[in-house]
Amino acid sequence: MTPIIARTREELTAARASQGTLALVPTMGALHEGHRSLLRRARELADTVAVSIFVNPLQFGPNEDLDRYPRTLPDDIEICAAEGVDLVFAPTVDVMYPPTALGARVTVDSGQMGTIVEGACRPGHFDGVLTVVLKLFNLVRPDVAVFGEKDAQQLAMIRRMVADLNVPVRVVGSPTVREADGLALSSRNRYLSPAERLTAVSLSMALRAGAEAAGDGPAKVVRAARTVLDGAIAADPPLELDYLVLVDPETFQEVDDAHTGPAVLAVAGRVGTTHLIDNVPLAFGHASE
Repeated sequence: MTPIIARTREELTAARASQGTLALVPTMGALHEGHRSLLRRARELADTVAVSIFVNPLQFGPNEDLDRYPRTLPDDIEICAAEGVDLVFAPTVDVMYPPTALGARVTVDSGQMGTIVEGACRPGHFDGVLTVVLKLFNLVRPDVAVFGEKDAQQLAMIRRMVADLNVPVRVVGSPTVREADGLALSSRNRYLSPAERLTAVSLSMALRAGAEAAGDGPAKVVRAARTVLDGAIAADPPLELDYLVLVDPETFQEVDDAHTGPAVLAVAGRVGTTHLIDNVPLAFGHASE
């Protein structure tokens, strides 16, 4: 089936008026198998599936890849059609961010949580993410929204925003999809040269090593993962490590060596000019369990 394509607010309103329960999958396009898994999850949750395709300038820093971020709308629409998507909202920047007097604009402040881990590497990034997600929620009016767990901090912050601002949308996470070599699927993977890709795979290898050490406690998890990353840092081309942290999945504050319960081992780094992130959920129990 061919989805309805809405490019303006008016077209979106007309398309949305006759729908039943609706699940939204917000994306920046360049859709891949990871996105397909989100679309399939959305289909399980609602009568209608909507996809937004918008490269959001507010979440890119001044030295990031906004201009070269892949824009593949015709291919994206074909994928949406193949997955039975009902509605694609593909607005322009002016539709999402109409010009305002003197440039004044109200945006979402991501708070302290937006300044740590990934937020420390990319100042203002989560302000831009939360702003566009809230705007999409207000425009599309979904009953449920589906996000990938690869962006674990983003998912946690969207859940926090929905709770704090009383937004009537259920937020659902969907597991990370990986390529055959373990690299987490990302639209940015296409930037990697063959040599860079070999280095990039160290991110998932480090997470796997950390997960295998989970039975020995938090400190051993980080140590095992760091050992793998040290090899990648010395590789050619090298990994430029941004962070490797073991955090609480709701707050993204780092946990201590005595931590019990759920945690997320999160890693990010740059290979060449490509910024990549990944994570794995873990759980720690008491020694007597």
